[in-house]
Parts: sequence; C-alpha cells; structure tokens
Amino acid sequence: MGTMSAAVFVEKNRIVLEDKPIPDVGPLDALVRITTTTICGTDVHILRGDYPVAKGLTVGHEPVGVIERLGAQVRGFVEGQRVIAGAITPSGQSYACLCGCGSQDGPDTRHGFRAAGGWKFGNTLDGCQAEYVLVPDALANLCPIPDGLSDEQVLMCPDIMSTGFCGAERGEVSIGDTVAVFALGPIGLCAVAGARLKGASMIIGVDGVTERMGVARRLGATHLIDFKKGNVVEQIMALTDGRGVDVAIEALGTQGTFESALRVLRPGGRVSSLGVYSSDLRIPYDAFGAGLGDYSIVSTLCPGGKERMRRLMAVVASGAVDLSPLVTHRFKLNDIEAAYELFAHQRDGVIKVAITP
Repeated sequence: MGTMSAAVFVEKNRIVLEDKPIPDVGPLDALVRITTTTICGTDVHILRGDYPVAKGLTVGHEPVGVIERLGAQVRGFVEGQRVIAGAITPSGQSYACLCGCGSQDGPDTRHGFRAAGGWKFGNTLDGCQAEYVLVPDALANLCPIPDGLSDEQVLMCPDIMSTGFCGAERGEVSIGDTVAVFALGPIGLCAVAGARLKGASMIIGVDGVTERMGVARRLGATHLIDFKKGNVVEQIMALTDGRGVDVAIEALGTQGTFESALRVLRPGGRVSSLGVYSSDLRIPYDAFGAGLGDYSIVSTLCPGGKERMRRLMAVVASGAVDLSPLVTHRFKLNDIEAAYELFAHQRDGVIKVAITP
C-alpha cells in the first residue's frame, strides 16, 4: 500500500520521524487514517528508556481518525467514518475480558509481570503517532464519533479521560465525598472532573504549577494547595477539620505522593492509584494504621473498548465536561521531535499537545 510517516523509537532519548510501510489489513482489523493524536507521559517514559519497547516501534496510543480500510469480517462500520479507539484495545475474548477487566487482556511477559497486557498501541504493536494505525479486533474497539464533536473534543477519551475518570470510579467516590487529587497533570485534571461528576462536594487539588491549578478550578476543584508552600498533609487535614478525605487519588507515581495520599485518608478511606511507578513502593506502617485501619488501595489501567469510548464521548457531547483547556499546543506530525522536546521538558505551560498529520 505504500509508505507513511511515523514517529519511531530508535534508542534511549531518540524518537524520530521515519517512513514505514502502511500496514496490511487482516480480516478482524481496521486501518485508520490519523487526523489527530497526542503525546502521553508514558511516551516520555519510553523516550527516556524508563519503559522498554522494541527498537523501530511506532509510538503513541491516542488515535482519532477516519476509517481507511476495513477487514473482511468487520461489520457495522463504513470506510470514511470518523472513529476513535481506546489506548487499551481488548480482544473481548480473553479470560481477563470475560472477567470484566479488559485492560488486562493477556500477560505482558516481556516485562516480567502480568499488568498492561491490553495496552498494545506503541507498546507491543505499532502505535498512532503516524499517518495510519492498524486497529486490532476492530469490532471490539472502534467507536464512531458523534456528529458535531471535533477531533480535539474527543482527543482525551482514548486515554487520559478514561484513566482519570476511572480513578474516581475505582475510588468509589460518592455524593458528598471529600476527595484529594495529588498532581494535576492531564490525568490528575481528568480525575478532578471525574470526581465532580461522581458527586464529590469537596475536591482538593495538589500541584505546584499555577496554570494547571487554574484548569483544575475550571474542572471542579473547590480547593487548591501548592505543595511548595507548606506541608500538604497538614493543610488537607486542616481543610477537613481533622477528618481526612474519603478518597485520595494519586496521579503522579512517586513515593512521596503515594505516602501523602495514605496519610490524609479518613479511617476506612481509599487510595486510588493512577501513577506509573518506576521503583518499589514502601507503605509506612503508621500511615497504613499498622494494617488495621480498614484502608483500601486500588490501582487502575485505562479502561478501553468501544463501549467505554461511547460513554466518554456521550459525556463530552452532553456538555457535562469540557476538556478543551487541556490542549495547550498544536504541532504537525512533521514537527513531532519538537513536540516531544516541549512536552518532555514541560515548557511553556504545556498540558497536552494536539498532533495532526
């Protein structure tokens, strides 16, 4: 079918634009022409060598585009139709999927643990920072974009919206709850929006970047704490009159934020962990009530699949949440290396970048 431009992992600290063959389409696949995509913090981990992938792999896992070709067994879609697919592409047939946990669709034996099996784009399969991406198990993963929604309005659905919202869902946020969100990067900001939609009455956002704290306020944060200006745990306990929070959402992936999340819980509270950790975590016995505090710790990998994408786009279409402030910069695919340089170094107030071939 010819060649396409694609952002390829070459070696540590080098992701470059190269020409690659346009993928052949199998009977269960769909070839999607990318119209908009973005860079994720996980892509930066790949760039820096923190997360191993094969050399020559096309990176990226947040596709918005148009169906170019359909596999022979794919029904219910038409070529030329606008679609998204989740960052996680479950088959719908594995034991994990049939247990209701499609994000864990198969073991990831390359990395020595069973997590992240459903994450294929830019991990085990060529991803979507390219002109085209091949979507596996298309019937389980393609989802039409509702009329009237732009690419940028749905760009957060494949990954960070799904992940951030799931932080609130897995945390079992309820009406009237008090929630603390540690780190207001893209996923933390989506966790703020998810907590508001779930009915939290007090949402405390913790960060040190003024611009992100402002966006958090627009998305539903009622209180904001700058971690550079005093003890965060003490400030949260003061805001809650010593009760602590019902749910603490950890969205950075560091020992410090994880431990602080534990220390601000009310008795029987829950830590909902969204961060990607690069080393062992330590659970201080006092913060965990020596194991007797009825605390819960839950983790999340971005839920995918077409029904999840449909629901998220329905939330956007309803006007219940507006994530457009998260797109702060725009690049052409030809400028992908400059986009990585900006995003990886968090310059110029960047939150998310939109990339268009």
